[in-house]
Amino acid sequence: MDVITSRIEKMKPGFEKIASNAYVSAIRDGFIASMPIILFSSLFILVAYVPNAWGYHWPTNVENNIMIAYNYSMGLLALFVTATTAKNLTDTKNLDLPKTNQMNAVSVILAAEIAFIISAIVQNKGGADLTYLGTQGLVTSYIVGLIVPNVYFVCIKNNVTIKMPPQVPQNISQTFKDVIPMFLSVTIFWAFSLLLATFTGKNLAQLIISLLAPIFSASDSYLGLAIIAGAMGFFWFVGVQGPSIVAPAVAAIEVTNTADNLKLIQAGHQATHVLAQNAQDYVMNMGGTGSTFVLVFLFLFLARSKQLRALGKAAFIPVSFSVNEPILFGAPIIMNPIFFVPFVVTPMVNICLFKFFIEVLGMNGMMYTMPWVIPAPIGILISTGFAPLAFVFVALSLILDVFIWLPFMRVYDNDLLETENENAIKEGLVPDESVEENSTDDSTVMASSVDDSSTETKASPVDESGNNVFDKDTAVMVICAGGGTSGILANALNKTAKERNLKLSAAARAYGQDMNMIQDMDLVILAPQMDSMKGNVQKITDKYGVKLATTSGKEYIELTRNPEKSLQFVKANLA
Repeated sequence: MDVITSRIEKMKPGFEKIASNAYVSAIRDGFIASMPIILFSSLFILVAYVPNAWGYHWPTNVENNIMIAYNYSMGLLALFVTATTAKNLTDTKNLDLPKTNQMNAVSVILAAEIAFIISAIVQNKGGADLTYLGTQGLVTSYIVGLIVPNVYFVCIKNNVTIKMPPQVPQNISQTFKDVIPMFLSVTIFWAFSLLLATFTGKNLAQLIISLLAPIFSASDSYLGLAIIAGAMGFFWFVGVQGPSIVAPAVAAIEVTNTADNLKLIQAGHQATHVLAQNAQDYVMNMGGTGSTFVLVFLFLFLARSKQLRALGKAAFIPVSFSVNEPILFGAPIIMNPIFFVPFVVTPMVNICLFKFFIEVLGMNGMMYTMPWVIPAPIGILISTGFAPLAFVFVALSLILDVFIWLPFMRVYDNDLLETENENAIKEGLVPDESVEENSTDDSTVMASSVDDSSTETKASPVDESGNNVFDKDTAVMVICAGGGTSGILANALNKTAKERNLKLSAAARAYGQDMNMIQDMDLVILAPQMDSMKGNVQKITDKYGVKLATTSGKEYIELTRNPEKSLQFVKANLA
């Protein structure tokens, strides 16, 4: 196993390059930016169709009125994703251009949306078919959103623009500056669409859907689902945030399948697609990547070592809401050979069992999209429309997960217990296999459930001259993968700052979310799971003269639990 782990570790730089690639990041971040649309529209879906589970059906006119908000949000999702993808790539490309000669993000967005509409709308005698402006046009939206910023970049970098005399106001000059890149961007897709229509009878969106149909089908097979689920765990085990690599490749399929499931239900059929967005969140990643939902409770109730028992007590709440970094870094699970097999295999077993329930037993797949932070067992029930078999699936998957994780947890727990007893003997203490709940020895201080704020000194951090470090307004942004652990650290900083009356405020963001806020920050703290994105974030912080701090796994988790250390960390990195 050590040999395998060593080889896997050598692969890490390559995986990090994939995760931090500007185009992969633009797709992922563009999709994340559009998530409010998906969640907003799902509220109307829930109101319209969840009552069906209890035998109540809205009158047709009421149902149609409820669905208006859904149809004009999710129904235009690809159009919006085109804009957000183009915006994110534009921001990245602008880092390579002089500050005085930047691409106009608004103009890029407008050009991308025009190009996408030309590529996706189907013209017929009855008018325009908007089908491909929704979920079925997502892949096309990525293509357009990535190409248009590059057209602008080439034009702006090489000054292929209409130049106005210096006497003309800058806002008017900018309008003319954007004419040529917009013209070229739109013309490229207009001409290409005409050629496609002439030779294939399809537009770009239709052609892509037909070409990708086999991939969509393969992704819903047992093998395809197992590969997707296992890959997320594998990449995370290496130390690269798994969904950051896998999610951009499957996001379009997941969203399309979710919408198709809803259409099947509306038509009175079974929702047969397995791979949906919430299937990734709740089934593959039950409790977080690696399906660690049951593991934290095994730590809490069955572990005999002080370290795992304390870790379980500290982490069971965040893990219940799919924020599992506390145990990924605290146990640790990442790069721990003992946990490699269950970390990769458990998500694969869960999703294959889910497919069995849908394909063989006739359970409905997921037809709604709910926030990923909802506890997985509850999310599964809601997303499947409270299908009766979903209750059975949840219970069975939890039992199977326990059987998979328990033997490996026992091995690791025994190793830790043996080490703790050896340390006790060296210190002249009597080794005791029973666990003191409030033990806070050196091995468990990182995960201790004791509230550090009750014993810490209340003095504000000061520099070497004795001056208060926070005598002026200080803004800190914490960035992690999904905004979970970053929120814990930001809340800890804000709470302590308020208690001590410090001029310090902290904000938490998922990577790719509101990155323009960085220019207003004094310090950006990058969570360890985002280490592969350090280069991308560094370009932004360097551009605006903002300091960037990175953390190791255990250090980061300790900062979320120890307000005094988190303040000292901020102080040290602002110096």
